Amino acid sequence: MAMVVDELLSELDFSDFTTTSTTNSTTTPEDDRWGDWSPAGDWDVFAVQPQENFHHIFELKMDDKTVSFSGGNQNVGSPGPLMIEPSVDGGSGDMKGLRLVHLLMAAAEAMTSDNKSHDLAAVILVRLKDLVSPTEGTNMERLAAYFTDALLALLETGGGGSSGGGGLYFKQHHHRTDVLAAFQLLQDMSPYVKFGHFTANQAIIEAVTHERRVHIVDYDIMEGIQWASLMQALISRKDGPPTLHLRITALSRPGSGRRSISTVQETGRRLTAFATSIGQPFSFHQCKVLDPDGTFKPSALKLVRGEAIVINCALHLPHSSYRSPTSVASFLSGSKTLNPKLVTLVEEEGPRVEGGFVGRFMDTLHHYSALYDSLEAGFPMQGRARALVERVFLGPRILGSLGRVYREDHGQWCSWGEWLSEANFQPINISFANHCQAKLLLGLFHDGYRVEESASNKLVLGWKSRRLLSASIWTSSSHSD
Repeated sequence: MAMVVDELLSELDFSDFTTTSTTNSTTTPEDDRWGDWSPAGDWDVFAVQPQENFHHIFELKMDDKTVSFSGGNQNVGSPGPLMIEPSVDGGSGDMKGLRLVHLLMAAAEAMTSDNKSHDLAAVILVRLKDLVSPTEGTNMERLAAYFTDALLALLETGGGGSSGGGGLYFKQHHHRTDVLAAFQLLQDMSPYVKFGHFTANQAIIEAVTHERRVHIVDYDIMEGIQWASLMQALISRKDGPPTLHLRITALSRPGSGRRSISTVQETGRRLTAFATSIGQPFSFHQCKVLDPDGTFKPSALKLVRGEAIVINCALHLPHSSYRSPTSVASFLSGSKTLNPKLVTLVEEEGPRVEGGFVGRFMDTLHHYSALYDSLEAGFPMQGRARALVERVFLGPRILGSLGRVYREDHGQWCSWGEWLSEANFQPINISFANHCQAKLLLGLFHDGYRVEESASNKLVLGWKSRRLLSASIWTSSSHSD
């Protein structure tokens, strides 16, 4: 096996790569540049057909200890051999990016084969780990580092991870100061946070115009920024009861440790103090789910007669890096028994490509490369700021996302909006005011962002040609008349 590894590494021509060292390098994150390659560029060369695989990229013959990475024919739309010729413009950044993509694809394909190919995947990924760093290099190099770590974790765990619900997720505890700083930077760099919060809040305001008591059940409250904004809007509105009482119940998870529970409690204290300061009648509760998988028991909620129930489910950045599908489904299905007047759902757009794990892997890589591209456009000179956001939010989310696409067949994949529709929740039309608000918000950021109404109840935030996340609004059947 050692000879096989040696021959494999000799086949990998990395002469154009420059390795970096965290101890000897004098390059700072502020010096990072895209070079000639944008990860949100032309991905059609990596398009995957439904029945296509990537066996032509490499073949591994363990019996005679020979390894080849350049076999097969190169057709239009196929990724071609791993070692590619320089592009016409000769951009070194372009070459590095393309080689990294080819290597990641080769590793992903090897992981879908037998155990011998798993050995090949491990060799590729270990070598990649030596060549890329999550804190140094171009956007593509840093992104490749996180995908390399995620694929290695998949190999080690078989895709199970530690989440209990079948998704890959390892707990990463960041210092609270780093989390708050990364959260603020993400708000400044992009519309990801505000797009979901503003769309959901506007829908809530419109739905509770004539209500005197509103109870919001929040799946992942984080720092509660969304609800401070809602309170200000409620206080300033000119129609409806002037003294609407707002109650928020936040879910906390004992399996996430005492830190998670205490964080929710601290968020409640801050929201209560803020509500008092602006004169908003308010109360806060905490609902502990019964197990680490996140099973939701509606009977654990404190309900008051006459309250309008609103369900808020935010699954996008910067919210929790991973919640198992079992947990999300438990929350949404349990919520229906509460007969909610409104359900607000914000989620990332999932893989759209058929063709097994490799196709979904490539679509996931495309998705996150677009995120990296958009963040760099927002803060082009702030490499340190982007690196903090990547470390705190994007790295863990990439890990969770790949765990999910590794486990699930394409036929099982659907958005949570589709899940709500199949569960007989009814869509509520997005208002003209809500759509205009989203467009005004995007006007504050880079012109590469766009918003579209993909359904009557759904707004989608995109970067260039890539859909990134969506916000949709629903109601239970009894409120749909």
